[in-house]
Amino acid sequence: MRLADLTTLRIGGPAERFVEASTSAELVDAVLDADAHGEPWLVLGGGSNVLVGDDGVEGVVVRVATRGIERLPDAPGSARPVRLRVQAGEPWDSLVAHTVENGWGGIEALSGIPGSTGAAPIQNIGAYGQEIAESLVSVEVLDVDSGERRTVPAPALALGYRTSAIKQGWRAVVLSVDLALERAEGATSRPVAYAQLADALGVDIGQRAPLVGVRAAVLSLRAGKGMVLDEADRQSVSAGSFFTNPIVTESFALGLPPDMPRWLQQPEPPALAVPLGTEPASPPVPVEGSVKLSAAWLIEHAGIARGFALPGSGASVSTKHTLALTNASGRATAAEVAELARYIQTRVMSEFGVVLYPEPVFVGLTL
Repeated sequence: MRLADLTTLRIGGPAERFVEASTSAELVDAVLDADAHGEPWLVLGGGSNVLVGDDGVEGVVVRVATRGIERLPDAPGSARPVRLRVQAGEPWDSLVAHTVENGWGGIEALSGIPGSTGAAPIQNIGAYGQEIAESLVSVEVLDVDSGERRTVPAPALALGYRTSAIKQGWRAVVLSVDLALERAEGATSRPVAYAQLADALGVDIGQRAPLVGVRAAVLSLRAGKGMVLDEADRQSVSAGSFFTNPIVTESFALGLPPDMPRWLQQPEPPALAVPLGTEPASPPVPVEGSVKLSAAWLIEHAGIARGFALPGSGASVSTKHTLALTNASGRATAAEVAELARYIQTRVMSEFGVVLYPEPVFVGLTL
C-alpha cells in the first residue's frame, strides 16, 4: 500500500505491511500482534498531520477505519449535558457537521479540520478560539504496554497547546472519544472567542451566533487559507499548519519587534512540595508568564513569502498562508518538504532567535 494515497500531503512511500481495522477489536489485535512480535507499527487515521518518508514505513501500518457516533444518556444538571461517544476512525468534520445539525454546541469552531476523531485529543486540536480539551470527557485507549483497554479521563491526558501525554510518548492508541456538548438554546454557538471569527460573523467577542453560521464562517475562513481539503484547490494539498505558534518567556518577548502579534499566556502556579503539617520557609517565587507568538508573522518577516519554493523543489509555501507547506506541484518528495521546513526554521532563528517546531508527525525521516 502506497501511503501517499492515504495522506493529505499525497507524499509517502509504501508500507511494508498494511492492515485496515474496521472495529476496535481489530485495531487492538493488529497493534498488540505487531508489538508482541517486535514489529514496528504505525496507527494512521486521516493522514492529515503526518509526513511519511519517501522510502516508506517498516513494519505494519494500521489504518483506523472504525465508524460511529453514539448518543449517550444526558448528564442532568450539567452545563454540557449532551454526551456523545465517537469511534476513533470517524472523520472529525463529519462529527462537527452532525453536532451542528442537531443543535449541540461546543466544537462548531473546529469545523473543517481534516483527520479522524481519534487523533483529535492526541493533538488537542484547536482553532478559532476552541479546543477539543474544552469538550472532552474521556477517551478509551489501548495501553500497549499493559495490553489493556481502559477509559482515561480528560485531565489525565495532560492536554496542552497541540500536545498530550500520548503525543509526548505514552504508548496508547485511542479507540473512542467521549464528548460533552451544550444543548444550544436556539441552536446558538458557544460565546465566540476569536476576533477574526467574530468579525466574519458581525458579532462582538463573547457573543453567541447561530451554530450553522459559525460553521459556515469557519469553513469560509479556512478555505481562504487553503486549510479545507478540496480536490479543486491544489493549495490544500498540505498537512495544514506545519509549525506551531512558538511560546517564549515574557522577558524574551520584550526584545522582539513591538508590532509582532503576541498573546500573553496565563502562568502556571509554581509547584510546591512540603512535608505534611509544615509551612514553607518563604513564599514561592513567582513564575514568569509566557507569550505565544505568531509563527506565520515570524515566517513572513523572516523573508519567506507566500508561494516561496527552493530552486528545483516540488515543495512550496502555500500561496494562501505561510504556515502551510504544500505539494501543490504534485511532485514534491518528503525530503523536499523537510528541506523547505529546515530552511524556514533557519531563517526565523537567524532573524528573531526563535525556534519553530513542526506540528506534523514525521515517519521515516527527521527534520
